[in-house]
Amino acid sequence: MFFRQLATREASLSYFFGCAGIGKSVAVDVVAGDEDWFEHEARQAGVPISYVIDTHVHADHYSGGRTLAARLGIPYCLHESNRGAVHHAFEPLQDGQTLDVGNVRVQVLHTPGHTPDSICLLVTDKRRGEAPWFVITGDTLFVGAVGRPDLSGKETEMAGILYDSLHDKLLKLPDELEIYPGHQAGSVCGAGLSGKPCSTLGFEKRWNPALSLTRADFIAQVTGVIPPRPAQMEAMVRANLGLPE
Repeated sequence: MFFRQLATREASLSYFFGCAGIGKSVAVDVVAGDEDWFEHEARQAGVPISYVIDTHVHADHYSGGRTLAARLGIPYCLHESNRGAVHHAFEPLQDGQTLDVGNVRVQVLHTPGHTPDSICLLVTDKRRGEAPWFVITGDTLFVGAVGRPDLSGKETEMAGILYDSLHDKLLKLPDELEIYPGHQAGSVCGAGLSGKPCSTLGFEKRWNPALSLTRADFIAQVTGVIPPRPAQMEAMVRANLGLPE
């Protein structure tokens, strides 16, 4: 298995990983302007890109996922809840669905809260073992923080949904699992993000202040400290939904 993390604009983190032996790979959360990097990395690895996935419809940057997928003639994937909201073609992903990436297995976890369509990607390298190795958490769980719940409105309701996603899906996973988030310090997609671009689930369970709170206290905390909205947010969301400017 190979794995690449790309630190890009708006303190975003993108990912490219896959199986060199069988020749399949995945590009995750591609930022517009970085499409050439993914194609270069795929050529360097000698592996075609099989899927392009956005963990949610982004509000803080223009996505390059659809452009990269169109260039390569491969699926651009979002969670199925975007049916009717997104005005361009995409391959819908379902909660619990498994993607075949050669010797790499990618399981989709629907984790709404930051946005209704947010997903995480649970990744197993079958050549190393049957246990999952890491999870790409998008904007659901960060190093030292959690995603903001207000971008789609109804922040109190969404904060409760985020709490449930964290406790029902992610925090039940093994402590040794590595986590790779969608942002690091400098992003406005959460409050209090660390500058470290990865962690383990066990470390976050112990030291991430949001994860030890009761549901009521969690809602109060994440709705009480909300960063300013991203600049040009409405234009970015419209573009990422495929709507005209």
